[in-house]
Amino acid sequence: MTNSVFHPGERLAQSRAGIIRDTAPIRPFLPPQHRDFFESLALLPIATVPPGGAPIATFLTGPRGFISSPDANTLHISALPAPDDPASTALIPGAQAAVIGIELATRRRNRANGLIAASDATGLTLSIRESFGNCPQYIQARGIAPAPHTPAPTEHLATLDAHARALIAAADTAFVATASAHGADISHRGGRPGFLHLEADRLSIPDFPGNGYFNTFGNLLLDPRASLLIPDFATGDVLHLTGTASIDWSPSTAPTGTARLWHLDSHSSWRRRTALPLRFSNPLPAPTTLATGNWPG
Repeated sequence: MTNSVFHPGERLAQSRAGIIRDTAPIRPFLPPQHRDFFESLALLPIATVPPGGAPIATFLTGPRGFISSPDANTLHISALPAPDDPASTALIPGAQAAVIGIELATRRRNRANGLIAASDATGLTLSIRESFGNCPQYIQARGIAPAPHTPAPTEHLATLDAHARALIAAADTAFVATASAHGADISHRGGRPGFLHLEADRLSIPDFPGNGYFNTFGNLLLDPRASLLIPDFATGDVLHLTGTASIDWSPSTAPTGTARLWHLDSHSSWRRRTALPLRFSNPLPAPTTLATGNWPG
């Protein structure tokens, strides 16, 4: 346990939420169980923000073992995004980066943040500055297995079309990438299908009670730019959204269980059909998800 692990934005967000946290098990290295955990994964959400740029997130995948940890401050990922992946040009040496190791079948997840130390034809090397575990709340359990796939070219969407809106309306899982001068972050968001509420090009996302760290909101208070990564577990499609976020600390309308809302006004979006070379079983909602409600009306 260490003191002063939260940056000023996180402390401000905690204060606005009426939560006081002086310490947290956030380490400047990967403990052995986290290193072993990352090495067991086949799916890795990753966020990055190149110097002077905005955060962007994507998925990297590979056979179990494609992630390795040669030491407690290093993760090597033997995978690269496709050239037309919207994150491909941002995953460069020197860029801030964050990963969330998430094992859907067991609802286990761990976070790690740092810098991209190297990138070559074999993949990426991350230098880890922070590592911490997360609780299993709001994760829908799914089995996962490799599968052949033929990814289609990335589509840049001038506006969210009917297919993209249907994907959002059916989603029960999303990942949000944020960043500030203190580093990049990627976090998981989950809820009942339809918990992502879309009006025009504005998404409203409920913030259900979590660990009280406020990593996402802390970054947004310092830099409102954000990116959402929304998978379609039935088809392997992936939707990327980037835009400007705002926080509603006392929402008047929201699903049951919502503590706060945040909104993303989308500026750019991309769709990558059949991008994930994986197959997922039907979801088993987390008990915490079942305790939440749907959007009124």
